[in-house]
Amino acid sequence: MPIPKPRAAARRAPRAVVSSRGKSRPKKAEPTPAGAGVPDGFYHDLVWNLRNGVLAVTRDGRIAVMNDVAYRILGLTSDHSDIGIPYTQVLKERPDVCRIVAGAFDLSHLPNRAELRLKSTGKVIGYTLSQVRSQEGEITGATLFFKDLTRVEQLEERERLRDRLAALGEMAAAIAHEVKNPLAGIEVMAGILKRQLVESEDAQSILRDIIKEAKMANAIVIEVLDFVRPIRLQVERISLSDVVRDAISMAESHVPRGEVRVEVVLPEHLAPIQGDPHQLRQLFTNLFTNAFEAMTGTGIVRLVAQQLPGEEEPTAGSDTHAGPMIQVEVADNGPGVAADVIDRIFSPFFTTKPQGSGLGLAIVRKIVDAHDGRIDVSAPPTGGTRFRVTLPVSGSHELFR
Repeated sequence: MPIPKPRAAARRAPRAVVSSRGKSRPKKAEPTPAGAGVPDGFYHDLVWNLRNGVLAVTRDGRIAVMNDVAYRILGLTSDHSDIGIPYTQVLKERPDVCRIVAGAFDLSHLPNRAELRLKSTGKVIGYTLSQVRSQEGEITGATLFFKDLTRVEQLEERERLRDRLAALGEMAAAIAHEVKNPLAGIEVMAGILKRQLVESEDAQSILRDIIKEAKMANAIVIEVLDFVRPIRLQVERISLSDVVRDAISMAESHVPRGEVRVEVVLPEHLAPIQGDPHQLRQLFTNLFTNAFEAMTGTGIVRLVAQQLPGEEEPTAGSDTHAGPMIQVEVADNGPGVAADVIDRIFSPFFTTKPQGSGLGLAIVRKIVDAHDGRIDVSAPPTGGTRFRVTLPVSGSHELFR
């Protein structure tokens, strides 16, 4: 007996909905769920490939997302096991960032495109803070998007410095000869009198002071002219250890070192730098001289260098490129720098010394900028002063006007 074929199930038409006017209309299709058709892992790859740092926390303060760019900008070691850990624990060394994230749940108006300088690293970040809300409007978390603006700020400051130097250069060139010629005359005439009044000890003492002050004034004029003059780098491959050794010797010839102990820590595998050896020697000579003067004969000056990986994304509009960097820290345990002085410490003619010209650190900043590097200063809680100089192993060194 043949087996009967199963009857095909009748296809149901969409259920009609009768309107209030009596006309029927088909029922609306259900909306497609969000994310339907998106491959697994797409959103993870999206966040991890962003060029900005992304930090997301839940309402109870636990980290939900923190990409590698965020770790790098904040100067922390990437650890994916931080997911689910309270952000206050992961970011305990960055309290200023913790305060920003905490404000997401307390502030009525959240910051958009704001800037912050991290006290621990000296970096400047631009950030936007926003809340995460559920479909019911309930706050379930917060996100912080941020970008490293340190290089951008440095380039802007470099442009401002160029404008100031241009105006200063015109003034310095105009008065240089007017000042140098009288100073030379004073020094020569004082020398003649000194030879004629050999028997008068009082006259000899006064004339020695005149000659000394005239030479000091002339040295300041020369230093001003050197500062406003454009730097033309004579670039070559040089060893940082040779530069540091020569800088220490030159600093000792400028300022008595006394009992100050100098510690130098340079890794053996440190790559040579492409730069101007004369300018780099002057850079570190000024830093050591500044430290010796602050120490007043006793203490420790420590120089530590390390090689850093290159930045993954060069700043738009800059002439730099990604590549390895050399970071050098020069720190002392002297009296330190007051908080209201740090922001002006690299300004031309600003000094806290009775007889300083205020150009030593300004020249340091100019040399660093000419090498496409960056420099920052901080006062550690333990005391003293720390200068951090970051230079590219190789870069596009052009005339710095």
